[in-house]
Amino acid sequence: MNPIIETLRELKIEEDKIKELFEAMTSNPMAAMGVISKLGLAPEKLQQIMGMVMSNPGLIKEAVEELGLDYSAVEKAKDSLKN
Repeated sequence: MNPIIETLRELKIEEDKIKELFEAMTSNPMAAMGVISKLGLAPEKLQQIMGMVMSNPGLIKEAVEELGLDYSAVEKAKDSLKN
C-alpha cells in the first residue's frame, strides 16, 4: 500500500476525503492545498506526509494509480503551471 494513503488511513481520514484530495491534486494542485487544510491534520503529521512526498515524488503517482485516478491529469496540471 502507498505510504501516503496508509498514513491518511491511520489518521482516520475517510476514504472519500482521501480520494477527494488526490482528485484535487490531479486536476488542480493549488486547490489541493484547500482540501488538505480541511482534513485537520496535525502540523507534525502534515510535515511527515510532505517529507514523504519531497523525498519520493513518485509516491503521488503511485497513490493516484492505487486510487484508480487518471495520472495524466497531473501532467496536464504541471504543464499549465509552467505556462
